Amino acid sequence: MTLLALGINHKTAPVSLRERITFSPDTLDQALDSLLAQPMVQGGVVLSTCNRTELYLSVEEQENLHESLVRWLCDYHQISEEELRNSLYWHHDNDAVSHLMRVASGLDSLVLGEPQILGQVKKAFADSNRGHLKASELERMFQKSFSVAKRVRTETDIGASAVSVAFAACTLARQIFESLSSVSVMLVGAGETIELVARHLREHKVQKMIIANRTRERAQVLADEVGAEVISLSDIDSRLKDADIVISSTASPLPIIGKGMVERAMKARRNQPMLLVDIAVPRDVEPEVGKLANAYLYSVDDLQSIIQHNLAQRKAAAVQAETIVEQETSEFMAWLRAQSASETIRDYRSQSEQIRDELTAKALAALEQGGDAQAIMQDLAWKLTNRLIHAPTKSLQQAARDGDDERLHILRNSLGLE
Repeated sequence: MTLLALGINHKTAPVSLRERITFSPDTLDQALDSLLAQPMVQGGVVLSTCNRTELYLSVEEQENLHESLVRWLCDYHQISEEELRNSLYWHHDNDAVSHLMRVASGLDSLVLGEPQILGQVKKAFADSNRGHLKASELERMFQKSFSVAKRVRTETDIGASAVSVAFAACTLARQIFESLSSVSVMLVGAGETIELVARHLREHKVQKMIIANRTRERAQVLADEVGAEVISLSDIDSRLKDADIVISSTASPLPIIGKGMVERAMKARRNQPMLLVDIAVPRDVEPEVGKLANAYLYSVDDLQSIIQHNLAQRKAAAVQAETIVEQETSEFMAWLRAQSASETIRDYRSQSEQIRDELTAKALAALEQGGDAQAIMQDLAWKLTNRLIHAPTKSLQQAARDGDDERLHILRNSLGLE
């Protein structure tokens, strides 16, 4: 049995290729059935995200193993082997275990240390475990990886600092306001970055969000998801006074929020503090706003400096995390080798018991027929001894004929002769 990990990710393949070999939730069961129908595959887990598609397998080693699996993957997705082959990576046994632990811990992610991947790996395992997994070694490998990822999160600072603009904006807001649950947030724009910001804020229990966007339809989809109110850009002037936090990210060529607009809002707020985070390029908020009393303006450059500092911290934490992964991989492989030995021990014991039962039955039959008890017992002992030492004796003789002193030493040691 061999543990195997193969796949492509953001480092080895462009999105144009990655999107062609994803496994959708609707077809995952069918894909797993097809995969496990391959004669060399004993168990499998499929991990498919926007940044990676990976197969984690328990397989029987055989000739042309790689070729057979590549052929299955290409046939399933109707893609040529030439297109895929150079982007694929392969990890066996120790390396496969280490790779999964690194993936689950966020060490192999596009954003170093991002926490979402662990949930994705857990879901992949749960989906594949629904009547498909089969291999106990594979199941143990995933369970071990989950505990390793938790240990990495607990013992290092790999996920402590923001390394995306959206997350950094939310982190900044949490640093300035003691609790986000009681503040009002205005989001300007409805693009991908604002979507991420809105979801982060929702996770931190923000109850009141206003989304201002040029087109109401796009904003409404996001608003329905996070429970926000939608307004048009023209309504910002009248509603800005309601916002404790403003986070803006549009593609507007000119500022949307001017100094005069903020002055009016601050007057209506009786100069209660307002945090404005402008993550747009070109800027959405006039720089002069930062000169107003109690208006705290941060630009995308301010966030980038936070991100770079935090990324350096994450990289330092990643060194600690890699040490944990290396240690845990060694422990898992030791367990795996012990499992292999346990199977051999069970087989050896079963064989010995079979010989014992066979010879004991013959001896009892001879006693029932009135044979001499002492002679029967001596014959039983002699035959039992010969049968049990037959295979080790042949191995010792063969090692001696081959001049293999190392094997002789191992055999003598295993027989308790040294």
